[in-house]
Amino acid sequence: MTSDPFVFLIKTIANLYLFIVLLRLVLQFSRADFYNPISQGIVKATSPLLLPLRKVIPPIGRLDTSCLVLALAVQLLTTTLIFMMAGFSATPAHYAIFTVVGTLYHLLDLYFWALLISVILSWVAPGATHPGAMLVGQITAPLYKACHRVIPTLGGLDLSPIFLFLAISLVKQFLAPYAI
Repeated sequence: MTSDPFVFLIKTIANLYLFIVLLRLVLQFSRADFYNPISQGIVKATSPLLLPLRKVIPPIGRLDTSCLVLALAVQLLTTTLIFMMAGFSATPAHYAIFTVVGTLYHLLDLYFWALLISVILSWVAPGATHPGAMLVGQITAPLYKACHRVIPTLGGLDLSPIFLFLAISLVKQFLAPYAI
């Protein structure tokens, strides 16, 4: 199924947009700087589809449910197109599982890459003021904070990224068979 170049193209384009939608969800959830130029670009890329949804779907606390619905819709569309191109006939339960698990898988993937970038930035450019570095720090801060409640830093050594990488990788291994 993945050797077909059209499937590859659809997955790449859809997953890129899904990444942007999930990034907006994560930025809002972590209360990242809205006036950051990268945040503004993400808002501009997602607003045409999110604004009509916001009129119908209200947020629940800090969770932007319209953004979550959009992410699920993008994943459902991707799943449907790939199943159709592969000639796979699926039940609604299959679509629901692949949509929810695929979205969660890509969300974990986003956090994995954000953590990796955060670790690299801590070695190469600690305290960087670049807009991208600042956003990565704001995205990963809640994860580090939650991990520090369980695993304290050892002097100047912070082991929380290792445990976060392990946890994310373990969950992704369980979700991988159902992620498109």
